[in-house]
Amino acid sequence: MAKSGPLAKREKVLWGRARILQGTRQFFIEKGYLEVETPHRIPLPAPESHIDAIPSGSWFLHPSPELCMKRMMAAGYEKIFQICRCWRDRERGSQHLPEFTLLEWYRADADYLGLMKECEEFIQSVATFIGLGENIFFRGHEIDLNPPWERISVQEAFQHGSQFSMAEALERNLFDEIMVQEIEPRLGVERPTFIYDYPTERGALARPKPEDPSVSERFELYIGGLELANGFSELVDPEEQRRRFHHENEYRQSVGKWVYAMPEKFLSELNQMPPSAGVAFGVDRLVMVFWDAKTIDEVVAFTQEEL
Repeated sequence: MAKSGPLAKREKVLWGRARILQGTRQFFIEKGYLEVETPHRIPLPAPESHIDAIPSGSWFLHPSPELCMKRMMAAGYEKIFQICRCWRDRERGSQHLPEFTLLEWYRADADYLGLMKECEEFIQSVATFIGLGENIFFRGHEIDLNPPWERISVQEAFQHGSQFSMAEALERNLFDEIMVQEIEPRLGVERPTFIYDYPTERGALARPKPEDPSVSERFELYIGGLELANGFSELVDPEEQRRRFHHENEYRQSVGKWVYAMPEKFLSELNQMPPSAGVAFGVDRLVMVFWDAKTIDEVVAFTQEEL
């Protein structure tokens, strides 16, 4: 049957998307990860300053599977991954959808450095699986996927890419603005780039760096100026996590956002979680990169406006 309309134009990319998902599952299964499924509706999300959950009755659609997957880690699961739909309010743009597909994985006895390496292996593996090879083209640039990828600390990024230091940007409440407008567009243009060691104020669930507690062991991965992944060494101290959540809620209240109650079941089990690291990875954005798409709308079957 002949296809017509906007969906017909997406047929090739949707076949490509399916292959990317197949390659993703193959990579993690071969690495010994267990694929899991956790509920999409949850009683409470993790309180975070800039992530707004969408209500579903008296509960919420999960913004990520993080809380449930960490509870599984606390119960003794050592290597788990999940590909699932997630929802976040007030997110719509050329790179954002309020409903999107997230890949999330956790590994016990690992830290953020180990998962940076695993991100390299994962993207290279999927690129090979779908036949792209070692170089891809995205946003007018040829990007070399061969390791080692560039790694730059947030402090270094501000030194080289802004008139303000990281500390000054935080003090002037310009951190997010400078990151989005001045630093992020330059990241990952010739090869993928990890930017790491975020200020503790920007790592609500990340472990502080032992030698410098002012920063957290958190990284983000960029390709062609587009953020694909957010990962960190996990904070497993329930009292410190509670204090961080209260701090996030104080900010939410100050800007008129919904203040979330504490996820007590998660907090009560957190001290049983082993030293671990985890990554949240945007599947739609990976398809954008591999397909050289200008907008996220091009790589999904339907946008909300088409329903």
